[in-house]
Amino acid sequence: MMKILLVEDEEKLARFVELELLHEGYEVGKAADGRTGLEMAESGGYDLMLLDIMLPALNGIEVLRRLRRAGSEMPIIMLTARDAVMDKVTGLDMGADDYVTKPFSIEELLARIRVALRKQSVQKQEENLLACADLTVDVSRHRVTRAGKEIELTGREFALLQALMENKTIVLTRDQLLEKVWGYEYLGETNVVDVYVRYLRGKIDDPFEKKLLITVRGVGYVLRDDA
Repeated sequence: MMKILLVEDEEKLARFVELELLHEGYEVGKAADGRTGLEMAESGGYDLMLLDIMLPALNGIEVLRRLRRAGSEMPIIMLTARDAVMDKVTGLDMGADDYVTKPFSIEELLARIRVALRKQSVQKQEENLLACADLTVDVSRHRVTRAGKEIELTGREFALLQALMENKTIVLTRDQLLEKVWGYEYLGETNVVDVYVRYLRGKIDDPFEKKLLITVRGVGYVLRDDA
């Protein structure tokens, strides 16, 4: 269930929007001032924020600015009676995802919420999908395919492939791979990297004509699709 944070100081409007969101199946958190809204947003757990500009304690633009400065990527829809062009430009430049001017139809607001949540979902899926030529790694599903064929990997092989995919075209040394895949505390031999590279190559490269996992002699290993 998606959770929406509504920061609005007009009590009747806030209650109306809250009831509509609940009817649509969302969970709702509410705040009547900017400072409380900021604290609730920073606590995490919300999928989207509806944020008024004219708020007591801390205005909506400042709330937005602080959240984006802190690295929050939560979709934020500005919800305000101020319809001046500069207000909209300021909000969007600060990182707002959308802007709805009061009075608004609840159907339009709900549609904009669905669009923002759908866009966020697509972005997250893309972040979890790594690709090199016809080799793909779905990190969230722990799934590897090449040329449409699914490839079964052990946990360690998957971690090694993920490290190489996340650094595609960058040569990683054995020490770097040990750190990324086995961790700082690993006390075994560094040739364990070579062993697992052979295991991995046997599954993602050997059955295919084009080779992607390249050995750079005296340095380490790299995944690239121009070999």
